[in-house]
Amino acid sequence: MEFTRPTVIDPTGRDIHGEATRIRERGPVTPVELPQGVPAWAVSSAPLLKRLLTDPRVSKDPRRHWQRWIDGQVSPDWPLYTWVAVQSMFTAYGTEHKRLRSLVSTAFTARRTAALRPRIEEITATLLDRVAKAGAGGGADGHPVDLREEFCYPLPIQVIGELLGLPEELGTELRAVVDGVFHTSADPAEVVDVYARFYAVLAELVAAKRASPGDDLTSALIAAREEEGGTRLSEQELLDTLMLVISAGHETTVNLLDNAVHALLTHPGQLAHVRGGRASWDDVIEETLRAEAPVASLPLRYAVEDIPLGELGGPHGAVIHKGEAILAAYAAAGRDPEQHGPDAAAFDVTRAAKDHLAFGYGVHHCLGAPLGRLEARVALPALFERFPGLTLAVPSDELRPVDSFISHGHRSLPVLTG
Repeated sequence: MEFTRPTVIDPTGRDIHGEATRIRERGPVTPVELPQGVPAWAVSSAPLLKRLLTDPRVSKDPRRHWQRWIDGQVSPDWPLYTWVAVQSMFTAYGTEHKRLRSLVSTAFTARRTAALRPRIEEITATLLDRVAKAGAGGGADGHPVDLREEFCYPLPIQVIGELLGLPEELGTELRAVVDGVFHTSADPAEVVDVYARFYAVLAELVAAKRASPGDDLTSALIAAREEEGGTRLSEQELLDTLMLVISAGHETTVNLLDNAVHALLTHPGQLAHVRGGRASWDDVIEETLRAEAPVASLPLRYAVEDIPLGELGGPHGAVIHKGEAILAAYAAAGRDPEQHGPDAAAFDVTRAAKDHLAFGYGVHHCLGAPLGRLEARVALPALFERFPGLTLAVPSDELRPVDSFISHGHRSLPVLTG
């Protein structure tokens, strides 16, 4: 394929679904231009993307397989630098990925996740009390409440904080730097500053846990050792793994809650299906993940060798060449008519097949997916039971998206608790 007439990705993410539609209309794989003119191939076909995500000719290691990185053309002030520069299982390939994922898996266990449920329920109840207080007055006389700020955001950050054993005094700075990582239209100075501040917070966390280990994920990662080889995470791998857990485990869940609430409030018939027992909260969660993918596009993967796409059911004669970058266009793939039919863009909790790639696929499938689903299973029914008259406080078209083409959610979600 020739890299001509690329779609220029809007770094502010002002129109996630409109842009996803335009990308999809140009074919299952199409050239796009990322911030600072960085070229990549966006894959929007769900079947083709699924095959690429499991193809051994596709890597996430820029140091070995992205020609632009190898040639020294990726600057630390690039808004996506953190996404590709980290050294963790997120950017590892082959046996190195297996080693790192094995080490993390020994710490990020199903037992540790399940044990968080009572605490998630407690945090949810406390936050709902806070929402009620902020919206006191009821009905049309009540005060609008920013549900993203008061509920969708603090729940996952508190859960991640408890999972990691995060000292309370680091919480405010952690939130600021996580927001910065997802700010894909940031200026170069902000990018460099956020990168440095994130590592400073992580270093403080690791120092605190080394001095006083606990029954938390940070302590477990510090102690994690691969059984056969006896190797630990290196210091850089440890810091970058913590960065991955915090970023991926927090922002995705914030957006899942935010998007689910927004979808139900703008589709009252779908909420009626849930209340009438015709659909479950799991149906709401999976349909939200499909139709409103919390991560709209995930950077980056790279071709280890030339990949003829016809072999994978893609366009015949089309080739992604060795060393070229691939962008997983999850928002576009989630609404792919080839996968979900002509009504793929519709939010329908009764849809029979809600297949999606919101948590990735293959060897890089998100380890934290069960935790994100657990938080949503607790939070969403509790919210709508506590506030059965919940409504948007402003017309939906007045809501603004978060400032990112990666993160898909709203800057604020003003509601009346009713």
